[in-house]
Amino acid sequence: MPAPAGANAGSVCNRTNAQLIFAANNAKGANIFIGLEHKNTSRSLRFLRDLRQIIIGERILPMSTIILFNKPYGVLCQFTDKQGRPTLADHIDVDKVYAAGRLDMDSEGLVVLTDDGRLQRKITHPDNKMEKTYWVQLENRISDDALRALSEGIDLKDGRTKPARARRIDEPAALWPRQPPIRQRKHIPTSWIALTITEGRNRQVRRMTAGAGFPTLRLIRYRVGSWTIDGIASGDYVMFHTQP
Repeated sequence: MPAPAGANAGSVCNRTNAQLIFAANNAKGANIFIGLEHKNTSRSLRFLRDLRQIIIGERILPMSTIILFNKPYGVLCQFTDKQGRPTLADHIDVDKVYAAGRLDMDSEGLVVLTDDGRLQRKITHPDNKMEKTYWVQLENRISDDALRALSEGIDLKDGRTKPARARRIDEPAALWPRQPPIRQRKHIPTSWIALTITEGRNRQVRRMTAGAGFPTLRLIRYRVGSWTIDGIASGDYVMFHTQP
């Protein structure tokens, strides 16, 4: 496969051992992806992972690393802990990536990590209003009035929440067992909702459902923006590279 114009193919990888596959769209702002068919070329693979660059003509386009991690219950959303509690480092062996937003230790689901500071700010800055959807298991069967209140806004100590989207759902089919199991009171049923918010206050979802009269028993972040945990087992992650 010919090297891109202006690039020295030998400086990227040995073409007898590996093949670089480029897919580029000339439209303004389009993403450019790298794929590598690896054939025992660890040097070339390290080069691509470390630099994450693609040379087209005389332009060098930096590549951002994005990790979608399905965080288990009981894992801190950080890489170190002086108390020796489980952290991201027990599951993710990638250097120089950081969580874009946090997820409480007693919550589960999607954590987005990246080495791109601009992407981190895009995800976490309240002005960007990036949607996040949660699967929430509640104590008792939620009422129509409570769903309406969650959607219109709940008065919390730090102010009224912004409008959200709340709807009943069945227990998610792809749900995994939680360890430890939830503490469920005997003879009191539970129900599930999908709650989509654009804010990121401390323990906001739990406070919202409690304010509506239905305490949260289990909380799973299903979606951040267009990314979801579909196909990612609890404790696993997927990683990809893309142009910022």
